[in-house]
Amino acid sequence: MSRLKTSVAGLELKNPVLTASGTFGSGLEFEPYFDISRLGGVIVKGTTLNPQNGNPRGRVLETPAGLLNCIGLQNPGAAALIRDTLPEFSRYDTRFLVNISGNTVEEYGMLAEMLDRPEVDALEVNISCPNVKSGGLAFGTVPEDARAVTREVRRRTSKPVIVKLSPNVTDIAEIARAVEDGGAHGVSLINTLLGMAIDVEGRKPALSNVFAGLSGPAVKPVGLRMVWQVYRAVNIPVIGLGGIMNGQDALEYIMAGASAIQVGTASLIDPGAALRVVEELEAWCIKNNVQDISELVGAAHRQTGGRK
Repeated sequence: MSRLKTSVAGLELKNPVLTASGTFGSGLEFEPYFDISRLGGVIVKGTTLNPQNGNPRGRVLETPAGLLNCIGLQNPGAAALIRDTLPEFSRYDTRFLVNISGNTVEEYGMLAEMLDRPEVDALEVNISCPNVKSGGLAFGTVPEDARAVTREVRRRTSKPVIVKLSPNVTDIAEIARAVEDGGAHGVSLINTLLGMAIDVEGRKPALSNVFAGLSGPAVKPVGLRMVWQVYRAVNIPVIGLGGIMNGQDALEYIMAGASAIQVGTASLIDPGAALRVVEELEAWCIKNNVQDISELVGAAHRQTGGRK
């Protein structure tokens, strides 16, 4: 599949298909379903400095066109990840990126330093977390905070730094420019949209945290629009995600400006979804005589005036 080889944020990938954080565990859990070495990369579930139990039960709800979740970053913490999981990565021929989450700039820096290890190929920085020192506003909604986190992570790691942007903002391009200014090697977007559901029989919110993150096909038009905007606003690579269920969805994101894509909610429906997307991309490129998939990145912009 040489036609699918690509490079993103300094990472050489055998294909542009990654798995979205929080939907694929550490990757090892999917070993019974297919050889994860066939993917471009695996993004490990969000990791925090200390173990977190997550929110109370009532954390996941299917919607007509997607999924609401308020898991609450349940994970065993960075030390456990390093001890129990990272040694397993050497068994696979793919890239492993670790998604990190913190409540202070200092926590992000500590995580970056702890995970500056040979088993980790890059860091994906989740800035949708609340900044406890700024009244609980998410880092990803305030350009200065987003820039500060990015700079601190860059200062504490030798790995490529990809910042995952929140869609719950007024101007996604402004946030993207802030993290580019902070030294990010790339951005991934979008994280989940904020939503909720009501239990009409109980006359109460259906989920324990009231609000939850919406993912799946429902968010794809928003994700595409934001990837399009960010591609035009920055000079660093864009990784697109949000509602990618098949190869055509992936192609739309690539033509909107994504150098790579992430498959998320689809893996919860079909464990082999990410591999299927790889195969469908390959088949499309063969059918359309595309020798290098990077030729398609931003292709739709060339019909409307191109990049900035």
